[in-house]
Amino acid sequence: MSKRRLRSHRGPFFRRFTPAAAAPGTLVAQPEAEPTSVRVMSYSADAIEEFELRPGETGRIENRAPGRTLWIDVQGLRDHAFIQQIGASLGLHHLLLADAVNIGQRPKVEDYGSVLFVVVRLAQREPEHGFAWEQMAIAIGEGFVATFQETPGDCLDALRDRLRQGKQSLRTHGAGFLGCMIVDGVIDGYFPALEGVGEELERMEDKIINAPSRAALHRIYSLKREMMSMRRATWPLRDALSHLLRDGHPLLDEFVKPYLRDAADHVIQIVDIIETYRELGASFIDVYLSSLSNRTNQVMRLLTVVSTIFIPLTFLAGVYGMNFDRDHPHNMPELGWAHGYTFFWIVSLGIATLMLGIFWRLGWLSGIGRNNSER
Repeated sequence: MSKRRLRSHRGPFFRRFTPAAAAPGTLVAQPEAEPTSVRVMSYSADAIEEFELRPGETGRIENRAPGRTLWIDVQGLRDHAFIQQIGASLGLHHLLLADAVNIGQRPKVEDYGSVLFVVVRLAQREPEHGFAWEQMAIAIGEGFVATFQETPGDCLDALRDRLRQGKQSLRTHGAGFLGCMIVDGVIDGYFPALEGVGEELERMEDKIINAPSRAALHRIYSLKREMMSMRRATWPLRDALSHLLRDGHPLLDEFVKPYLRDAADHVIQIVDIIETYRELGASFIDVYLSSLSNRTNQVMRLLTVVSTIFIPLTFLAGVYGMNFDRDHPHNMPELGWAHGYTFFWIVSLGIATLMLGIFWRLGWLSGIGRNNSER
């Protein structure tokens, strides 16, 4: 995919710019829309032609030769007049065009009679930035497929190469099969992104267990947010493909249905992976909180041991530090003894050693040194 796609929707929310009470089918210019360019691939079983379509030349796709299939690839949604010309040449419903141009649509499949309309989301991910999403709208009609996407570049170059190389299944089975392959290509683009999330979750697991930190916790929340955005892109698509498989469509013949089932199966696999990763992220948060609580308990235990040792020592020091009559030291034992000071420290160290031995036998000291060295 193009690096420019990283400027696309990163946040969990899409901004809609359609004004309130606007007429249905209104095309609204997006503030950051890319310039519109249109590439057309026109092919039959034994020939293929590629050309760039410009405003005012839509007759080249309207008057298409029998037996040929067109892939009209619209990249960039700034030129609404040009897009409406393309829609008029292909006989696309104005509501379909509005959904294609007004980004932020929910992934879906809609039947416009002779045209099948599919909305999917392209995904790209970089570890330091997370997911970048882009809407792709696909209109499948008799003898043509029109795709509308926000920016140049996508994950479908391998599909274009297969068309150029003359793969017979693509060249001979019409627009329905091409549309299915486009949807399948977009879905397959999710797997590399999810693989990157899985690798990062493995690294975060080691950090959370061995060295829990606030930065690790923030990263886990970021990964959970990424999984939430991926979930919003795949769950509606799973339901839409399931309904399409159940209800069928004239453009999807018996040859296409197994491939459509395969694409739907890939979506189900992706949903399962997403749910697994979300559960892992939640469990890592629990592990972090448990580790934090354990570290706090270790510190409190160490402080308790130290305090307990010093309690009797403080008592002895307090007793012999009382301000009694210093002119008559015989009133208090050992105050007049020449070795009293030494005897006091011997008793204090003996008590401390005895208490340390008791704590060790009780197991209170086990793990304190080890946990401190691990940190």
